[in-house]
Amino acid sequence: MNIDKLNETCIDILKELGNIGSGNAITALASIIGKKIDMKIPSVKLMDFNEVQNIFGLADAIIVGIYFDLEGSVKGNILFSLDIESASYLIEYLMGVNVGEVFSDIEKSALQEIGNIMAGSYVSSLSTLTNLDMKISPPAISIDMAGAILSVPAIKFSELSDKILFIETEFFEGSKLIKGDFFLIPDIESFDKILNALGVELDG
Repeated sequence: MNIDKLNETCIDILKELGNIGSGNAITALASIIGKKIDMKIPSVKLMDFNEVQNIFGLADAIIVGIYFDLEGSVKGNILFSLDIESASYLIEYLMGVNVGEVFSDIEKSALQEIGNIMAGSYVSSLSTLTNLDMKISPPAISIDMAGAILSVPAIKFSELSDKILFIETEFFEGSKLIKGDFFLIPDIESFDKILNALGVELDG
């Protein structure tokens, strides 16, 4: 697959894929915290690796990243990210405690579990839709600069291409301004598998 030749039809299909997966993930999150969560229309982005670290505006912004390997027929990664304030609000909803900028081990575990449930819902819906075997690894949490967290998939995929293709969904909860991003980052071969499973023929 030549990702530079990705046409509008493929991008629309990938957006819909993100829409379905994210919709299920966000429904799961809303159920956990008992709040209504809204999300924006997913976007499909093709970026040079040196641009990836700027997705969150500033590469040195501290964020919470919950990271999964995709296993089975589709390889790649899922990243669920939150700014520190939003992660604090989630803990407040879940555990009834006020959190500053430092998270205890229990609070980190709670965030990992939220990510695990969301990523599981996301992948389950995509697996059903494509009839491809898709699983996620146990979650790994990192609280670090955005550039450092996003460099993990960037480095991994740099062996295959000088660009990275991913599906991003932004979501938010109005009263507390919880804002997060959900990234589906299949490797290039897996994009072929997903699109072929949906009946899309690719050129090049």
